[in-house]
Amino acid sequence: MRILHCILATHISTVVYNGDPNARLTSSGAGRKWEGGQYEGDEHKRLEALRLAHDLGADYIDFELKVASEMIGELENKHRNGGKVIVSSYLNGATPSKEKLGDLVASMQATGADMIKVVSNADDITEMERIFYLLSHCQVPAVAYSVGERGLISQLLCPKFGGALVYGSMEGNSIPGLPTLDSLKEAYKVDCIDSDTKVFGLVSKPVSHSKGPLLHNPTLRHANFNGIYVPMFVDDLKKFFDVFASPDFAGYSVGFPYKEAVVQFCDEVHPLAKSIGAVNTIIRRPGDGKLIGYNTDCEGSITAIEDALRDQKHVNGRSLNSPLAGKQFVVVGAGGAGRAIAVGARSRGARLIVFDIDLERAKCLARAVSGEARHFESLAHFQPENGAILANATPIGMHPSTDRIPAAEETLGNYQLVFDAVYTPRKTRLLKDAAAAGAITVSGVEMFLRQAIGQFNLFTGREAPKDFMRKIVLAKF
Repeated sequence: MRILHCILATHISTVVYNGDPNARLTSSGAGRKWEGGQYEGDEHKRLEALRLAHDLGADYIDFELKVASEMIGELENKHRNGGKVIVSSYLNGATPSKEKLGDLVASMQATGADMIKVVSNADDITEMERIFYLLSHCQVPAVAYSVGERGLISQLLCPKFGGALVYGSMEGNSIPGLPTLDSLKEAYKVDCIDSDTKVFGLVSKPVSHSKGPLLHNPTLRHANFNGIYVPMFVDDLKKFFDVFASPDFAGYSVGFPYKEAVVQFCDEVHPLAKSIGAVNTIIRRPGDGKLIGYNTDCEGSITAIEDALRDQKHVNGRSLNSPLAGKQFVVVGAGGAGRAIAVGARSRGARLIVFDIDLERAKCLARAVSGEARHFESLAHFQPENGAILANATPIGMHPSTDRIPAAEETLGNYQLVFDAVYTPRKTRLLKDAAAAGAITVSGVEMFLRQAIGQFNLFTGREAPKDFMRKIVLAKF
């Protein structure tokens, strides 16, 4: 896959192009603003620029459907010089049905286009299935994608379903709704994607904060596993799993706020995940396509805390007993991550106190782990035992709202260890304040790494390259 600069009349973008190794230049009508494109200048000058691009030997020229027939006829009368024409259509609103997309494609092909391009603005990620259908059934080379977070997978997976080009924005000149060229080349390696590539992804809302692609994609390539890991902005879990039922979609990480809700959409749930009541990993079983739910957050978080205590010599030797045994363990947040941490801590013999903004949810978790439940607001006045453990399992302190901490600053010195499940930023304000107060601190990055190792094992059926994954985390997180 080669990179060609794309001249857009008065707008510059970049195209990642999969085609002729001798290709030189692509020229594109950026799309008029009222049609959903980026161009806001004079229409006459824009068309003149495209005519000039043809005369100078551009390999591809992009015209909107409205002017395509006239312009193609004009170029044919001028003895087309071998350059190919892309006919594009920018759609307003939701992605049309497969039938309407088929009618649109037929009208675009009728212009004599060498390639067609359809761009929509998705209201829901499930619309991407229609985009993939268009790509895989089109009779001429095609590009089709949706902009925005909900449409991102259509851009990243375009090559898998037969797309001819992948569009990306240049650093310093970003286009809303398009991935950057660097992310296409480095994080996703779109040139390595083919029809056999297995798709894994993070099901969450939002997804832009996730660093999962920065870890999973290099690891999949390192292991020579033909897979890609992509962010999936999901609004409706049922609709999502109903639409993306193909074996191509082989597994998922599950993030906020869906770790508890997703359990009902699994055909089977691993006993540990069932006891937690939360799933952070789903595998589509190859034999029958059933969705199997797991939880790798539990061991990922608890082993990170235990190892930090042992490494700081707060326990004697490497006893078979957990250093958490008998300790007061304060969990803030009774959602999916909080449930995993609490169940893990209870299994090590810790004494749990659960805080949550929803007291009933806190009580439900507290009953499951034989602990106490308290309302989140009371945490500001809570005095922990000396040597207690604090675990934040809420989004408090996550980028961009990095100034908040879930506990009272003056109490942090009473904790022996403070753990924060938030990993963006790596050193949250909670961890900084806790370290200043003398507590051992454990970043959510460590939990993220350990649960990702478990996910890789489940995704691929192989042993994860742990040292490689740790190097990636140290370098990029």
